[in-house]
Amino acid sequence: MIETATAAPPTWRDQPHEIVEREGVRYTLLGTAHVSQASVDAVCEAIEGGGFDAVAVELDRQRLQSLTDPDALAKLDLVQVIRTGRTALFAANLALAAYQRRLAEQLGIEPGAELKRAVVEARERELPVHLIDREVGLTFKRASNKLGFWGRAKLGGGLLAGLFVDEPVHEDDIEKLKTGDMLASSFSEFASDSPALYETVIAERDRYMAARLRESAGDAREVLAVVGAGHLQGLARHLREEPTPPANIREELEALPKKSDVPWFTIALSVFVLGGFAWGFWQGGLDVGSDLLLQWVLATGLLGALGCAIAGGHPLSILVAFLASPITPLHPALASGTLSALTEAWVRKPTYADFMALRDDVGTLRGWWRNRVARVLLNFFLTSLGTAIGVWTGGLRMFGKLFG
Repeated sequence: MIETATAAPPTWRDQPHEIVEREGVRYTLLGTAHVSQASVDAVCEAIEGGGFDAVAVELDRQRLQSLTDPDALAKLDLVQVIRTGRTALFAANLALAAYQRRLAEQLGIEPGAELKRAVVEARERELPVHLIDREVGLTFKRASNKLGFWGRAKLGGGLLAGLFVDEPVHEDDIEKLKTGDMLASSFSEFASDSPALYETVIAERDRYMAARLRESAGDAREVLAVVGAGHLQGLARHLREEPTPPANIREELEALPKKSDVPWFTIALSVFVLGGFAWGFWQGGLDVGSDLLLQWVLATGLLGALGCAIAGGHPLSILVAFLASPITPLHPALASGTLSALTEAWVRKPTYADFMALRDDVGTLRGWWRNRVARVLLNFFLTSLGTAIGVWTGGLRMFGKLFG
């Protein structure tokens, strides 16, 4: 009787991986697909039998919290987000979450499940867990700064559109995820590929994570790093060859361009508007000056209030938008979108249920107006948009009145 040899089941060592030894530490880099059950199984097997002293994962604190804590959104202080100017970043994170939700529904597996499993398995074995990825917010800001005005507009518009779209993720994008990176895939859905995006979303993070591995190794001598397969080669190269101290690399790649202490645009706009009023009163008397002032207030106030009303704002929020919009261009701290959104969040305080349903509600157009958290975001963006249109309209009318 002839016995048929059966192939040995695949092990984690059959998955893409690199081994790098540096400064007495042996780093095993395990490349995973963020939408693969096989990657989840490989991670479990590696941690269970690999003899590692520590586990590092391609996550930052915020992404880990969103993966492991279902109540993370409910703990968010929305008013603080608005006050500190992080509304746009919060919306960007929602767009990425909406993209991942569509993937989960389509593929039946939570994107990044292998990263979550790596953390859970390591903690169960009381192994140190190192979060080596850069914060998503920093990556988003650095990418945005490198794209230029039109690139930022395209990325921002795409992210905003991604909040409302509920279409299946294209098969080509899913295939890329099997050998790529979740964050890169998310960004590429909202903006066409560009050198600036690749540099900040992939290349910079390869170098950043290599530095964090070196910086966080501590007393460990065997470290398992679970990263997307798209980072494997670049991460291994930097880990082997990078001569710069890791703290210096981290400082460099966390830095953001300093904004000018002098708000030139605001000053120029203020000079134009206030100068226009002064010129109108001086040359045309009370009638012309009052007419210019009234046109400015109506153009900015009414369009800002209209944006707030379209967002389903409370009457008090609409009133605040009307009053703040004419002043917004003259004093950024009194931004109409911020003030009306804060009013909306105060009058119609979002509930625990709103936060818990947020990810599902932003997947439908109706859900944006039903969910109080989403409606506050709509209030911020549409009020700001209405005010911006009003500023252009009022400015053009003033220009025509003065020089026509």
